[in-house]
Amino acid sequence: MKEFMKKPLPNVNKEELNGKLIVVEGPDSSGRSTQISLLSKYLEMKGHGVIETGLKRSSLVSGELDEALKGNVLSPRTLTLFYATDFYDQLENVIIPGLKAGFIVLSDRYIYTLMARAIIRGAEREWIESIYEMAVVPDIVLYLLVPTPILVERTFESHSQLDYWESGMDLGFSRDWFKSFLIYQRKMRLEFMKMAKRFHFEVVNGGRTPKSVDRDLKARIARILNNE
Repeated sequence: MKEFMKKPLPNVNKEELNGKLIVVEGPDSSGRSTQISLLSKYLEMKGHGVIETGLKRSSLVSGELDEALKGNVLSPRTLTLFYATDFYDQLENVIIPGLKAGFIVLSDRYIYTLMARAIIRGAEREWIESIYEMAVVPDIVLYLLVPTPILVERTFESHSQLDYWESGMDLGFSRDWFKSFLIYQRKMRLEFMKMAKRFHFEVVNGGRTPKSVDRDLKARIARILNNE
């Protein structure tokens, strides 16, 4: 039976949520999107209905959120509430209906990234957790832990420049984008390791080849599906 972080959404009966919520967490360039794609195809071949979700995919505010991020002027609290709106729209209109229909919902990041980002930007832990208290607890959270040198290499291979927000440039760590990126990613990793203990993540070595990581994730997910 599904659980919620603290309390359910109004008019939602957790006994009706028969699907599985699988979350893949990790920083940019950790290989999340690749692994989500591989898992989606694999699960569909196994006969499961699959729905994909993730950050900034709400039909309500994702476009506006993207535009606001381009300006690099959002305050930490406004940024947090903007992302929370994006999340809850998807929770109500994508995740909950998918779970009711018995689908596997694959989430490319979840509330944990949003909470970590907010905490690093000064949010009180109790406040940010209260915002997401109606989130469904995933059946499994797979956190892709990638060594910093590999993460840096992958980042520059896939992007021509560093991302303002993923480099923590709004936080004033350093005027040098690369130094700020390293500091920000280290703080995010430390926060995720704290959450891994509290919320029982499965930490996966994401520094290996995509095929190796794929095999690992499938084996872990098989345990969840076999316990149905």
